[in-house]
Amino acid sequence: MKIHYSVLSFFAIALLASACSNPSEKQATGTTDTVVQPFDSATALLFPAEKHFRNVQQLTFGGDNAEAYWSFDSKKIVFQRTDHKEVMCDQIFFGVIPADSTQKFDFKMVSAGKGRTTCSYFMPGDSTVLYASTHLTQDTCPPVPDREKIKKYVWPLYKSFEIYVAGLDGSIQSQLTKNKFYDAEATVSPKGDKIIFTSTRDGDLDLYTMNLDGSNVKRITKELGYDGGAWFSPDGTKIVWRASRPTTPEAIKEYNDLLKQDLVAPTQMTVFVADADGSNIQQVTNMPGANWAPVFTPDGKRILFASNHEYPRGFPFNLYLINLDGTGLEKISGSNMFDAFAMFSPDGKKLVFCSNRNNGGTRDTNVFIADWVD
Repeated sequence: MKIHYSVLSFFAIALLASACSNPSEKQATGTTDTVVQPFDSATALLFPAEKHFRNVQQLTFGGDNAEAYWSFDSKKIVFQRTDHKEVMCDQIFFGVIPADSTQKFDFKMVSAGKGRTTCSYFMPGDSTVLYASTHLTQDTCPPVPDREKIKKYVWPLYKSFEIYVAGLDGSIQSQLTKNKFYDAEATVSPKGDKIIFTSTRDGDLDLYTMNLDGSNVKRITKELGYDGGAWFSPDGTKIVWRASRPTTPEAIKEYNDLLKQDLVAPTQMTVFVADADGSNIQQVTNMPGANWAPVFTPDGKRILFASNHEYPRGFPFNLYLINLDGTGLEKISGSNMFDAFAMFSPDGKKLVFCSNRNNGGTRDTNVFIADWVD
């Protein structure tokens, strides 16, 4: 689910390198002696073994497009985008899903066009959207960490991120948070009564819930580590999220030292589930690497998430299904590039996801939708 979008630029170079050795012209079983048919991975919308996808359609073409999420009526999406030309750092856009593949996907900006934004989501009624933005602090893009100096891949935790509600015409309707801490990664319960988000207001990266108007804020996680990117289950009774859990003295020190600099390293992430109030926490994944962007399946019985656990070098990222108790792991995407940010439409018929596929050998990440076949 929610993740700082800067992860895409970091992985893009590595993903391009790995794509050059894609064995997709061979049988899906991994054998190397029998060619099934010519297969151009650079222009593919659907890859071998992606049996859960049908009628894959590319919605955006060019730039960095990610974190695309459905409206409550399953007819629109909201997403963040930068094109490095006119949109220099992430801004929020929305568009109506075309009726068929012959129609163009048109989209327009709904954020202020200033500062940096992240983590958008439709509010109940689909006439307004939720997102985090730094625009009140400065009009320009905030500085990014010097990763060469820090010697590790990190995300910035901008204290100027506040959560806003805006109309589809771009007008700010309300500001839900107002403080000097990181507030972002917000999503809305399908019940239409609660927002869940991540904040540093109590000294750590924890999950909080609040009413739709920003009132009644409650902290629901307390373990040391990064708790973020949370989603409600379809019936609103459970949540799923990604978390880091530093346990050794060295890992704890590193985490705390970075946090003091408003930074976090997202390379080790685990998926957790709990009741919507944060009780009955259970660990779902037990694999190395970054296991993140989890969402519930339409029936609420499984979780779809992104992971690089198969790859010691940390890429590519694929999509996987898993049961809530951690059993039944199933790989469902196979582009050997970057597949993540998946979300089922509320009616359960479609999946939206973001991928490096069909980008012409560039670093572009685009938004795709597909019919979901269970």
